Amino acid sequence: MQLFDVYPLFDLEPVRGAGSYVYDPEGTKYLDFYGGHAVISIGHSHPHYVQRVANQLQQLGFYSNSVQNPLQKELAEKLGQVSGCEEYQLFLCNSGAEANENALKMASFHNGRTKVIAFERAFHGRTSAAVNVTHSEKIKAPINKLYDAEFHRWNDLESVRASLLKEDVSAVIIEGIQGIGGIHMPDAAFLQSVAQLCEKTNTILILDEIQSGFGRSGKFFAYQHLGVTPDIISMAKGMGNGFPVGGILLHPKFEASYGLLGTTFGGNHLACAATLAVLEVIENEKLLENAQRRGAELISALRPIEGIKAVRGAGLMIGVEMENPVAALRKKLLFEQHIFTGSSSDPNVIRLLPALNISPEEVRLFLDGFKKVLQEESAMPDA
Repeated sequence: MQLFDVYPLFDLEPVRGAGSYVYDPEGTKYLDFYGGHAVISIGHSHPHYVQRVANQLQQLGFYSNSVQNPLQKELAEKLGQVSGCEEYQLFLCNSGAEANENALKMASFHNGRTKVIAFERAFHGRTSAAVNVTHSEKIKAPINKLYDAEFHRWNDLESVRASLLKEDVSAVIIEGIQGIGGIHMPDAAFLQSVAQLCEKTNTILILDEIQSGFGRSGKFFAYQHLGVTPDIISMAKGMGNGFPVGGILLHPKFEASYGLLGTTFGGNHLACAATLAVLEVIENEKLLENAQRRGAELISALRPIEGIKAVRGAGLMIGVEMENPVAALRKKLLFEQHIFTGSSSDPNVIRLLPALNISPEEVRLFLDGFKKVLQEESAMPDA
């Protein structure tokens, strides 16, 4: 039997991780400035994380949601405390796509509508409802187009206003910071106005914080930079530091009713232990502050570098836009400087998504390697 091809693969196999580094079978050390799609939030094999998950596995790895699970209540309390979202209700699931699927479903339950507004360059997942609000036709099968999704230009308030005031829209879904789209943050005035329009028209505002949440931007959620109160917040990726877990936070105006949402694996004992460990490390090691400081250092150091067209982002969610496609540059960084970086749907943008506890020394190591590759490229004679 063969595996179904999903991604083009680098000829590299990480077999061990520690902190901000991974190692191949020969022991070669690679600086991880990508974290496997922004998943590694507190570093590889963090001792507290390993111990908490291992202890839980020794006690009870799994039972379904048909029984009491005190870890879920502990997680809800801790998440409210660390995020500042104590008033919200928590529903736990297994992935970012599943989180958005349930967010869209709850919006439609609430107002009985089916139309959804999303944005160009958006990525919200590959499941049926989530993929329909993802701005990529090539990953949508005919069966996925089950409701009316409308895509608007980023930060185009008048276009969104016109739709919300003339049509019955169920939800507006927007990323706190666009990730796969190339690292784009909404303007504060734009998002504040959209939130006001949603409240006026009984439209649900969904903030997709799957990549930008759990401290990635230097705030717990990226929307907290922008002065709005979402109706639903979706989250995953850095939530479990590699353990599959996702969730949505629901505003108190949503009423829980048995049967609306359900899951077999969501909120299982190991998932809760992993997420609690992440929250405890974020709080105890002051990783929001570290993400702010290290991110500011990276952005200020990158912007003056010759050959860089733009640097966008907040905290440790950074997009570096080059003049030309970055595929060869990323390959050189990986195989010559031993640094992992990320791509985006914009072929000219590199994504930087290191662990939130990245050190100043590791930031300098990345910058030195990045500059060296750029200098070597600029020194090459034109073909």
